[in-house]
Amino acid sequence: MDNKYPVDIEAGDAFVEKIKKKAPSIGGFNGAFKIPDIEDYDEPVLVSGADGVGTKINICQVANDWSTIGIDLVAMCVNDVICSGAKPLYFLDYISTPKIDDKLDQIMEGIVKGCEIAEMELLGGETAEHPRAKDIDLAGFCTGVVEDYNHITGVGIKPGDKIIGIESSGLHSNGYSMINDMLWRHKIFYKDMPELLTPTTIYAPVVKELIEEMGCIFGMAHITGGGIPGNISRCMPEGITAHIDYNSWTLPKIFSTIMCAGEIAEEEMKKVFNLGIGFCVVVPEWAEEDAIKTISPYHQCWTIGETK
Repeated sequence: MDNKYPVDIEAGDAFVEKIKKKAPSIGGFNGAFKIPDIEDYDEPVLVSGADGVGTKINICQVANDWSTIGIDLVAMCVNDVICSGAKPLYFLDYISTPKIDDKLDQIMEGIVKGCEIAEMELLGGETAEHPRAKDIDLAGFCTGVVEDYNHITGVGIKPGDKIIGIESSGLHSNGYSMINDMLWRHKIFYKDMPELLTPTTIYAPVVKELIEEMGCIFGMAHITGGGIPGNISRCMPEGITAHIDYNSWTLPKIFSTIMCAGEIAEEEMKKVFNLGIGFCVVVPEWAEEDAIKTISPYHQCWTIGETK
C-alpha cells in the first residue's frame, strides 16, 4: 500500500473475505434473498426498519470491548420489525470506521450472532474507512414478511385489553447520552458498571412463538428511547391510551443505580429508559394467562397495565 494513501485497501479486502466466511449469503455487489414458502402467502407484505446503537459506542471505546455491540445493532432493527408480526428475513449493516482493525472482527461476530438468534440472513452491507473520522459508527437495516391479513397494526386494540411487559436485559441501547454525561460528571469508571455493555435482548424467538400459538395479539411495542409511555403509544389506535402500573414488576438495580448516581428525577427516568421492560404485547383480557404462559419459557413477564 502507498503510505501516502490514508485508506488501507488490502485490509478492507481482507475484512470482506472474513465476513463472507461467516455469512455465505453475501454477494459481490448486492445480496439476494428468496422468500421461503412464498406460495403460503396470499398477500405478503414486506416490513423494513433501520436503526443504530447511538452513543453506547462510547462505552465500547472506554472499555475496549466491541464483542456485544453487533448484537445490539441487530436487536434494535429486528425488534422494531417484529412489532408488525413480521418474520425476519435478512439484515444489512453499515460500519464507518477510522481504521480497519480487530474491533471490526468483534463487531461482525456480534452481528452474525444476532442474525442467528433472530433466524435471518446477513446479506451484506458497507464498511467505510474514514481516516479523518474519530469514532466508529454503526447502522443496520432489517426486512421481514407478514401476511397482509395478519399484519399487526394495533387497530384491534380496545379499552380493557391487557399489556404484558417482557423483561429487558438491562439498558439495551438507549439513554447512553445521559449515561455518558453521568459517568463524566461523577467520575464513575466503566469497571464499576460492567453491565453497561450487556447486549439488547432480541425478541424475535418469543414473538414467533406467540404468533404461532396465539391468534389474538392486537399490538406490540419495542421499548426504546422514550421509555414505556413514548413507545407503547405508538401501537395504540386513536382514542385509546395505555395505563401502566410501575409497581407491577421489580426495577432492576442498574436503573436505581443510574437514578441515584445521575440525580435523575423519576419522571425523567420513565421518559428515557426501559426500566426493565424491553418489549410489550397487547392482548384481550381473556388471552392474558395464555400469553404469559407462552412467554415465560423465554423471558420473565408481567401484566403491567391495561388500555382505556
